[in-house]
Amino acid sequence: MPELPEVETTRRGIAPYLEGQRVSRVVVRERRLRWPIPEDLDVCLSGQRIECVERRGKYLLIKAETGSLISHLGMSGSLRLIEAGLPAGKHEHVDIELESGLALRYTDPRRFGALLWSANPLEHALLSKLGPEPLTELFDGLRLFQQSRGRAMAVKPFIMDNAVVVGVGNIYATEALFAAGIDPRREAGSISKARYRRLADQIKRILAQAIDCGGTTLRDFVGGDGKPGYFQQELFVYGRGGEFCKNCGSTLREVKLGQRASVYCPRCQR
Repeated sequence: MPELPEVETTRRGIAPYLEGQRVSRVVVRERRLRWPIPEDLDVCLSGQRIECVERRGKYLLIKAETGSLISHLGMSGSLRLIEAGLPAGKHEHVDIELESGLALRYTDPRRFGALLWSANPLEHALLSKLGPEPLTELFDGLRLFQQSRGRAMAVKPFIMDNAVVVGVGNIYATEALFAAGIDPRREAGSISKARYRRLADQIKRILAQAIDCGGTTLRDFVGGDGKPGYFQQELFVYGRGGEFCKNCGSTLREVKLGQRASVYCPRCQR
C-alpha cells in the first residue's frame, strides 16, 4: 500500500500540472471503488479551476473553487498525467481532463482506493480525527511520550496509529524503530522520553529521505510521472527477515505485530 512518501511523491509530481488549470470534464468508467464515486462528480468538478494540490496523511486533496476531491490510492491505485483522450486500459477508471490538453488518470486494479467530493474536506469523517503530520513541528518525541503513557500495546502499532501521528506506515515504522534502536515489541508505555525523542527524529529523517528518493517501489507503486521510487535500496530491515543485519551481522527476525509483519535486529534493538 502506498505510504506517506509515495503519496507526497505523487502530489509533487502532479501539482505543477494541475494548479491553476481549469477542468473541462470528468470521465468515470468505473464507480465501484472502496466507496462509490459520486454520481455528480462531473457536475461538481467540471468548469472549476484547481487552486492547489495538498496532502493530509495518505490522502490527496485536489482543491477547486467550491470543494475538494479527496483521493486515496488504496492498495494499488495511482494518479498519472496523460494526454487527454488517450484510450483507457482495463483498470483505468477515471480521467480528469484539463483545458491544457492533459488529463489526470486514476488507475486501480484492486479498486480499493477512493475518489470523493467534499465542500469541507478537513471536516470529512475520513480526515477529521487524524493526528499531526510527522514532518511538522506539531509532531515530536514529547507528543509520543505523552500519548504513550499507560499504553500496553507494542510500540510499532502505536506509532502507526493515525490518531497519534499520520502517515507512519509499516515500511517506515519498521525502519525508524531500527534506526532508533527500539525493539518493535516493546510496550509503548515503557519507553522513556529520551528514546521517544530519538524515535521522532528518526521518523522525520527517514520519511524526508524516502520523499527525496521518490518513495519505495513495492509491487504497484510508481509516482505521478510513471517513474518508480528508489528508497527500497536504502531499506535496512523491512522485508529482510532471515537476512543479516547491515549494522552488526546478526540474523534479522520477523514477527507479527498488529497483523503486520515486522522485522527487527535482536542485537541492535532493545
